[in-house]
Amino acid sequence: QVQLRESGPGLVKPSQTLSLTCTVSGGSITTSYYAWTWIRQPPGKGLEWLGVIAYDGSTYYSPSLKSRTSISRDTSKNQFSLQLSSVTPEDTAVYYCVRRHGLRVGLGPPEEYDTWGQGTQVTVSS
Repeated sequence: QVQLRESGPGLVKPSQTLSLTCTVSGGSITTSYYAWTWIRQPPGKGLEWLGVIAYDGSTYYSPSLKSRTSISRDTSKNQFSLQLSSVTPEDTAVYYCVRRHGLRVGLGPPEEYDTWGQGTQVTVSS
């Protein structure tokens, strides 16, 4: 059974870089045809798709955040990571790492997501 777990600082100062890591157990991040996704939910708002790194290492980002977002992976540790630069309080949210079957840009239908991390609260504040 695949499990995902997010880790990283819960508090980030404005203008700094938010860095989160997702550790995957029970399955490999190189297995076809899964896409390893970052999604966030700001307080009182809906889910927002941030980006994805596919099983083959290809990456795709939300157009609205592309200039600030980077997703990478470490296959030796079976982890993938999110970096979001120049954060503001509007980046405060619960951040989730999620496994998606198939590669698609954007949030898409919920049935495509089969495994979620528990989520981690990140607050941007001085």
